[in-house]
Formats: sequence, C-alpha cells, structure tokens
Amino acid sequence: MQILLVSDLHYTLKQLDWVVSVAGDFELVVVAGDHLDIASIVEPDAQIAVVLEYLSRIAAKTHVVASSGNHDLNDRNDHDERSAVWLAAARGAGVYIDGSNFGTDEVLVTVCPWWDGPRTRELVDRQLTEDAALVGDRQWIWVYHAPPDASPTSWTGKRHYGDEDLVTWIERHHPALVLCGHVHQSPFASAGSWIDRIGSTVVMNAGRQRGPIPARIELDTDSGQARWLSLAGVEEESFAPA
Repeated sequence: MQILLVSDLHYTLKQLDWVVSVAGDFELVVVAGDHLDIASIVEPDAQIAVVLEYLSRIAAKTHVVASSGNHDLNDRNDHDERSAVWLAAARGAGVYIDGSNFGTDEVLVTVCPWWDGPRTRELVDRQLTEDAALVGDRQWIWVYHAPPDASPTSWTGKRHYGDEDLVTWIERHHPALVLCGHVHQSPFASAGSWIDRIGSTVVMNAGRQRGPIPARIELDTDSGQARWLSLAGVEEESFAPA
C-alpha cells in the first residue's frame, strides 16, 4: 500500500491544496492531527468549515485518515473532557477519524484521538485492546498525533516532548508502525529524526515546514521503504522488520 503521511498543517491552505492535488497518487492519505491553528486570526468555526471541505476533497480521491491534535479541540465530549468534536462531521464524506479503523487484506489502521483527560485516555486504551484482536497477520498501523517520549521523533532540539503512555502501549501491543506529528522540529533538529524504532515498532514523524508544500513521508508497505521529503532534502529508510 502506498501511503502519504502529513501532519501539523495548521490551517495552511496552500499545503492543503497540495495534499488534495497529489491525493490520488496514494492508496491512503494520513493527516495526523493539528488541522486547525489556535493562533490564527481566522475564527475556529470558519477554520473547521474549510478543513472539513478539504478532507472531503481528499476523500473523493482516495482513502483518508484524519486524527485530532491538540490544536483541534473545540468542545467537550460526553466525559466532559476537551475533544475535537467537529471531526465527527467528516465521517459523512468517508473520512476515517478518531476512534475508527480502516482495514484491507494487508493492513489495519487504528485512528486515535488526542486525549485531554483520564476518561478519554481509557477510551484509547480500550480501542487499542479491541483492535489488537482484529489484526491477525496484517500490518498494524496507528495514527497518533503525539510521538512517543524519549524518542528522536519527539526531540525539539532542547528536550523531548512526547507521550509516555504511547510508549507503554507500543511495548504492550507491538504495532508495525506509528504515524504521528506534533513535534515540528524533530526531523530537522540535531539528535532528532523523522524515524525511530521501539522494539519491533517503527515510529515516523514528518515534522512541519513553511511554504506551499508540507514536509511529508511516503511509505510503501509492500517494499518496506519510506522516504522523508522536505526543504532539507530527501532521506530514505527501510522500515521492514529488523
């Protein structure tokens, strides 16, 4: 399967235009959170309407997964914890969102929300446990906005800014891939990276760059090869089992 990973587009319309333009070249497009930008002068409701339209356009061309990030929390869920409630509207366009999964004969993709409290964290824990029973001999891919803690994919250049709970879940379930974002600097910082291994699990974070084209990762799950493309150049690594 040919997969495109982008994240942290933060309401950058030219980058969203670019993703729409290339979406048909991939079997799956993953947008791993922070669709909105809380620092933007554009009102959140207007941002939401525009991003939902873009997700619909991508979904018209290929399969698309969209997880929430910390910038996307616009309301409170049933547990009175902050949540990207607006993403639910993307389901009607065929977008796979928080709490859902996407499967083929070769892969199972689990889409995790940004959790902002203990009850939503419990939902993620339950989601991973339930999906573990569905994997079989397929490659299991998680989409999770934050990278794991103490990984070069969560290195800001000064400190790690990752998720300790994600490390625990990786060590428990051993997914093949975790596709994330959140820490913009990681692939560009000294001692940072766009790719890492935790046991048998490969973690990828494309990072964020300015300009009309986002930093991105192109993955081929059949060959086990991935390319990170950015203003810094192109790097290629194997993510086949070690």
